[in-house]
Amino acid sequence: MLLDPFFQTHTYLVERLRTTVRRSLMDTIDWSYRMICIRGPRGVGRTSFLLQYAKEHFDPQLRQCLLVSMNNFYFHGHGLVDFAGEFAAHGGQVLIVDQAFKLPDWKDQLLKIYRNYPYLKIIYSTTSVFPLSNEPEHELDRITRSYVLHGFSFREYVNLQTGNELGTYSLDEILHDHERIQKAILSKVRPLEHFQSYLHHGYYPFYLENRNFMEALLKSMNSMLEVDVLLNKQVELKYLPRLKKLLYNLAASGDSNTPNISRLAEEIGTSRATVMNYLEYLQEARLINQVYRDREGTYPHKPAAVFMHNTNLIYGIQAPGISEQNVMETFFINVLWRHHRITKGRRQGLYNIDDNTDILVCDRVRRSRDYPDLFYVKYNSEMTRDPQEIPIWLFGFLY
Repeated sequence: MLLDPFFQTHTYLVERLRTTVRRSLMDTIDWSYRMICIRGPRGVGRTSFLLQYAKEHFDPQLRQCLLVSMNNFYFHGHGLVDFAGEFAAHGGQVLIVDQAFKLPDWKDQLLKIYRNYPYLKIIYSTTSVFPLSNEPEHELDRITRSYVLHGFSFREYVNLQTGNELGTYSLDEILHDHERIQKAILSKVRPLEHFQSYLHHGYYPFYLENRNFMEALLKSMNSMLEVDVLLNKQVELKYLPRLKKLLYNLAASGDSNTPNISRLAEEIGTSRATVMNYLEYLQEARLINQVYRDREGTYPHKPAAVFMHNTNLIYGIQAPGISEQNVMETFFINVLWRHHRITKGRRQGLYNIDDNTDILVCDRVRRSRDYPDLFYVKYNSEMTRDPQEIPIWLFGFLY
């Protein structure tokens, strides 16, 4: 039977899944919807997340749920539509399509499955990089419920390391009730004992695997560029060295993270316009974060600052001249960019959040001045007692 080897692979993967932390996104998704997309950058655990869903909800022996990867050459020879029909005819209820974007015309094929087999639910995963398109929005995008899977938060990392089940807090709670929250957390765990290791290797779930983390991280970063960016943005392979050099130069800029677009263009041998495009591609791939000066700033305007997307990438690139201040600002921006608007102030470490809150990221030795509307986010500090001072690790509990 055609389906047998695919079910064998599915069962093997589900039975050997060793997920030690349950991602909070699992309880956010409306799993009753018929077309669901799990979007996220490479390395954050999309496949493991999908397998965890299958393991929690379906007995592999009943053959109601099946995960198939578009890395399988079979689908490049036969497509996915007829296969889905065969699965549905034999009682299949949920078809999980991993790395759907690797299949030619994948949106058309998923849409046809949706129309042809009304009792079949489709869950698919894809990269965070959006393909180039001058065409109107595809119908698949209109019928899909999309969710984004991120890397581990500091909270998830601490829970994993300690066996706790510490919860999340909103930004408003952290800003205005941080003294009580600190006491609640510190009664159960010492966050600073885990903070530096999280900054170094805690964002990507594959640190849990028994292999060299940095080698795995570099492999993942190269795949983001070589597959996700080049494939989706239709960049010719010969320009890959330019992308890699640009990423390295951005990381090596240290505290001078205000990009000089003309100099960057000269260094990698291309135009200013191409550099601006490359910056946007790197951001979509979750390799960098761009921060603008005011609320109107966005692509294709020049960003006020560029940081690595998360601190693990800083250590992975191993560029010289990276300061502790740069690492801490990178962490701060990474935990806030998902649900809040961040703009850069005129001073180093100064940011405005959601157009109404000013925050200064600084070392614990920085003395607070009496600016009632300014919060001081302190690193190297486990606990603060001033209403305007907050330890930076606490922002790792936002998700």
